[in-house]
Formats: sequence, structure tokens, C-alpha cells
Amino acid sequence: MYSTEKSILQEIHSDELKDRNTRLYLKRDDLIDEEVSGNKWRKLKMNIEQLKSQKKDGLLTFGGAFSNHLLATASSCHKAGIQSIGMVRGQELSENSNETLKRCAELGMKLVFISREEYNLRNDKEYWKELAEEYTNYYIVPEGGANFYGLIGCQDIIREVNVEFDSVFVAQGTTATSCGILVGLGEEKNLHVVPVLKGFDSKKEMRNLLNFSFFDEEFTEQLIEKVIVLDEYHFGGYASYTEELIEFIQAFHRIHGIPLDHVYTGKAMFALFSELKKGNLDNKSVLFIHTGGLQGVKFLEKKEGIRLW
Repeated sequence: MYSTEKSILQEIHSDELKDRNTRLYLKRDDLIDEEVSGNKWRKLKMNIEQLKSQKKDGLLTFGGAFSNHLLATASSCHKAGIQSIGMVRGQELSENSNETLKRCAELGMKLVFISREEYNLRNDKEYWKELAEEYTNYYIVPEGGANFYGLIGCQDIIREVNVEFDSVFVAQGTTATSCGILVGLGEEKNLHVVPVLKGFDSKKEMRNLLNFSFFDEEFTEQLIEKVIVLDEYHFGGYASYTEELIEFIQAFHRIHGIPLDHVYTGKAMFALFSELKKGNLDNKSVLFIHTGGLQGVKFLEKKEGIRLW
């Protein structure tokens, strides 16, 4: 439904990169689609295929008030003629609470607003059984598309890259994208993950998803050895930011013409250039995965009056 051919590979040039003899390539998944951008479609496409093969009536998933995943799911299902349900964290919310939820409703997604206590059960098997009984014949996808099919879909990101590289940088939320990339990496390559959640145990969560996805523990540990966690760039936690981060994102767009957001990609790119300054990427070829999800920037501009680009 959405063409990943739009995801071009773009080389970035700067004096900093030249001084370190570092080459930087951006995989522009943000160009796939405005609403189903970046890694969102890659995590959804095989799940939607499974839904159709199992002859399910619709898709049920989970997300917060500004979830890129919810919007991508609503848009994908609308285009495919599939019913969708979004279990949204926050009983106090409504479909008119913000532009993201309003757009999900416009696309036909049924929004169910639940307490934070109930939302914390979103990965519990017994809770899924209850949902399956209430929403019969619905295909359930975890928050962020973090399941086996989401992981496998994200392997294509690496398969589409036709240049040599030593390391990959990617922002990390639910780990589905980073796990998919990791499985697709060659033996001598490293994966730098930048978790956007404060206190997030990246390797533990990646192990959980990899093992749950039928990879044996020995193979999982071989993969995890390639992971470098950069967990000091969350800027206070999910969707939090500082003036330094905002200025970095604005400058990056001004110089290179590429939009980043303050939730995911801005933090990952900030981490990359910080590691560059430390000399950790000297004489390397680096691949940065632009995972899209830029719709949250509209909220930042509307509420805080901050324009990133």
C-alpha cells in the first residue's frame, strides 16, 4: 500500500564529519508517507498481511495520546478497508483532545480510552484474552508494532541499503525496529541504540522481543553483543526536551534541510554528533535510520510555540 522506494539514502556532509574522516548516510524512511512514515509501515505491513490471511475483521492496538503508531495504524487500516480499534492511555482523554486523536477518529479508528492501570496490562496474556473475548475476531498488535512480524518487517531497512557502513544509529522506543535492524546486520557491524525513555533497559527489552520471536538464547546473545546503548540522550524522558536539543534540531534543518523531531530522531542525531565529537566514530562509515514520526512536531508548535523547521 505504501512504497518504501521513497526511502532514499542521502549522504550528509559537514566540517565535523570531514575532520573525523567519517561518512554519514541517512536512510530517509520519513519520506515513505506523511502519516504512515518511517518504521511505522514496516512494522505494520506484515501484521496486516497476517490479519487478512486469518480473515480477521479488524486490528486492535495500543498507544498514548500522541502515538505515531496509532495514527499510522488508523491510516493503514483506512486505506486497506479494515476496521481498527485504538486502546488509548488516559481515561480523561477524548477524540478531540489533540490533532493526533482527532485524525485517528476521522480515519475511522474506534478510540477506547482506558486508565493508566489498565494500560499497564497491555502486554499481559490474560488481558489479551479478555480483549479477544470483548472484541471478537480482531487481530491484536502490541504497542508500537513490537512483535515478530514487526521485527521481520524492519529487516528490510538494512536490505535496501546499497553502501558499505560500519555502524548504525537509531532511536529506540519499543525495540521492534532496533531488533529488526540487528537481525539484518552483518557480523562486523555495530548497532547504536538511543532509547528515548528514561531508565529504559534496552538490552533486556531487546532480549525479550528476540526470544519471544523464536530466536534461541545463544543466537540472541550473539546479536546483543553488537549493541551499543547510548542511554544518556533522553533529555529527561519521553517527549521531554531542552533548549540545547531544540537548537540542535533547528540548526540541523537549517544546514541540511532535513526535519528531525524532539521525541525520537532529534535525540538520536544529537547522540551521533556527540559521539562524533568524542572521537568514537573516527574513520567510520555510519548509517542513520530516520524513523519518521514527525507529526508530534505540530503539537509542539501549537502548544509551546516552538518551530523546529
